[in-house]
Amino acid sequence: MSSTSAQIGVTGLAVMGRNLARNFARNGYTVALHNRTSAKTRALVEEFGDEGDFIATETAEEFVAALERPRRLVVMVKAGEATDAVIKEFAPLMEPGDMIIDGGNAHFADTRRRERELREQDIHFVGTGVSGGEEGALNGPSIMPGGSPESYASLGPMLEKISAKAEDGAPCVTHVGADGAGHFVKMVHNGIEYADMQLIAEAYQLLREVAGYSPAQIADIFRTWNTGRLDSYLIEITAEVLKHVDAATGKPFVDVVQDQAEQKGTGRWTVQIALDLGVPVSGIAEAVFARSLSGHSELRAASQGLPGPTAQQLSEAEAGAFADQVEQALYASKIVSYTQGFHEIAAGSEEYGWDIDLGAVAAIWRGGCIIRAAFLDRIRAAYDTRADLPSLLSDKTFAQEIGAAQDDWRAVLVAATRQGVPTPGFSAALAYYDALRADRLPAALTQGQRDFFGAHTYRRTDREGSFHTLWGGDRSEVGA
Repeated sequence: MSSTSAQIGVTGLAVMGRNLARNFARNGYTVALHNRTSAKTRALVEEFGDEGDFIATETAEEFVAALERPRRLVVMVKAGEATDAVIKEFAPLMEPGDMIIDGGNAHFADTRRRERELREQDIHFVGTGVSGGEEGALNGPSIMPGGSPESYASLGPMLEKISAKAEDGAPCVTHVGADGAGHFVKMVHNGIEYADMQLIAEAYQLLREVAGYSPAQIADIFRTWNTGRLDSYLIEITAEVLKHVDAATGKPFVDVVQDQAEQKGTGRWTVQIALDLGVPVSGIAEAVFARSLSGHSELRAASQGLPGPTAQQLSEAEAGAFADQVEQALYASKIVSYTQGFHEIAAGSEEYGWDIDLGAVAAIWRGGCIIRAAFLDRIRAAYDTRADLPSLLSDKTFAQEIGAAQDDWRAVLVAATRQGVPTPGFSAALAYYDALRADRLPAALTQGQRDFFGAHTYRRTDREGSFHTLWGGDRSEVGA
């Protein structure tokens, strides 16, 4: 079916764009369609035209003309130059009050620039994080729009209708904040996703190499974990991947896949921006570096003869107890990863004046997105109770849980170290936790070194001011 006027339009009809357009149509909206090659437009209508009302267009002019005012134009193309090219093509055809919605994985700094440039033309630019992959785009993603409050007043109800719904029925979408806030939050979401996946992978490796379980047995363990506090999409699909058998060889699927992980950049951005903001996201960083190391095949091949222990498998009884310890370590490390991610969002919000509601962010991640997990509801509650919560570890419940887990957490890392199984994610998470709880850190010595070689000065514990020691014969101290 077709109409003469569309409430929303989608340009860029690859898998994500196509599925998002179908989602809008399934929810009762008339959707204008446009693609650089019109064959994709025709194919979508021919294959899915019975799902709702579509208006197929071939030219930019036809596409814009098909949209009702204020125009809502969703861009689903590759981030970077392709997005700028689409904006350059469509912005001159639009009028004051219209909006361009970028649903790609754009860098938030690009989004801020584009929003500023289009604002000068009285066009709203809405950088919108969309999480959930192709399935989420079709059936309900978690959506993180930035932009102006005026644009959300017009666009928000539509996004709320197509979004995933949490168990309490709440739509998994909120107006995150101005200009690049939506894409910033989506970036950090992906950084947490990197960390979550790395921790799960380390748990798998420990269960396989130390406990001696097969992939099918580990799948059963993950299924059990998914019925408890680790209940999450990533734990669920991990069990599915581990139980899968390769049809061609009859081997476990995980054994026929090269152990070199890819990345598209958002995890790397999370770490880069954290460095700019001075926020420690060591767990996320280790996950990014673990993927990077996995891809250096020549370096790994050259290093396989290095001395070190070989993992010795445990007895059946010992393996069961060890699996319980790994669950504790995984949960505690997961709390740390989310702690670091929310700290970065809070720091970005302060730096750019976004006033992001951290509880609302946790709420919209409860459904649709890749890191959706049962304990996000408790994170939401923690921030709703205390909006200025310095850290998730400052929440009484999370602090008690991580305290109860720490003996097993430490035991797992001792076993991993003794048996030579790499656990960069677990290790970084525990080091972060111990650094936070330490009464004194060795940074005092670091400051002394900096003052010695560079006269960088230091502050004292017993009086105010900056000081410098004259590192000569008398070691005298002067105020800076």
